[in-house]
Amino acid sequence: MSSDTVDDAGVYLLDEESALVFTTDFFTPVVDDARDFGRIAAANAVSDVYAMGGSPLIGVNIVCFPDGDLPPELLAEILLGSREKMDEAGAAVVGGHSVSDRELKFGLAVIGKVAPERLVRNSGAAEGDVLVLTKPIGTGVMTTALKNEALDPEGLARVTAVMSELNRSASAAMVEAAADAATDVTGFGLLGHAVGMAKAGGVTLELDVASVPLIEGAMDAISAGYRAGGLFSNQHYYRKFTKVKSRADALLLELLNDPQTSGGLLVALPEDRVEVFAAAYAEAGGERYWRIGRVLPRGEKPVVLV
Repeated sequence: MSSDTVDDAGVYLLDEESALVFTTDFFTPVVDDARDFGRIAAANAVSDVYAMGGSPLIGVNIVCFPDGDLPPELLAEILLGSREKMDEAGAAVVGGHSVSDRELKFGLAVIGKVAPERLVRNSGAAEGDVLVLTKPIGTGVMTTALKNEALDPEGLARVTAVMSELNRSASAAMVEAAADAATDVTGFGLLGHAVGMAKAGGVTLELDVASVPLIEGAMDAISAGYRAGGLFSNQHYYRKFTKVKSRADALLLELLNDPQTSGGLLVALPEDRVEVFAAAYAEAGGERYWRIGRVLPRGEKPVVLV
């Protein structure tokens, strides 16, 4: 598969009936609890496979660990959390590799499978498609608040639940609904990933800012001044691809650039397939999704905020 559209994962065609999906991701801790960090890292690592319509098969741990500075029991908890989430995804952990580093980092390399006819790329969004999002945003500002000891236990529980949730149900639903395009929302923020989808498909995505869901507490965090460094770099880079018509609160517009950890899927599908998506999503165990925009013919900018 060509890398021209900067898709979420690499896909290697084995034969007419099967293909492999390859991806990797790892990062520094976003929560203090070691087992939760392992769960989040695993959910994040397999997300790219789900974004392509695939199913994860195996994972290999990637560990950077500060020997002598942290107890080995902490690493054991991270690995247990990761294993729990990979078990939930139906994928086997088959080993890994570790290096000594001054800063703790953890993640996985993942291989999945997909039938070629079920493959969903980021480049297929078509005029008239509806845009749906399957997780609320705000993980970046909330985990930044946590690092500054400014996030209460309830807020921590909410953001941890969002980051730990697999995108499996959303993936199954979009495949059942024959979605035209999809991408998972991670470090480039909702706006950045929307720009990527629009550019890959040669269309414009119109996002209804007021319809974008926020994790409860995200607006409080950004209002208090907590912003991840990636928010500023996303904002600086993606503004040139964006036309702003919206009169939404400036902080809400900022949150569109908030870098997400293990965010949801942004899916483009025909209007007459939305009910199919909704039914399949519910049947697969999904709870909520949000309609946040539509696909327009390519205009002046890849993304328009209304």
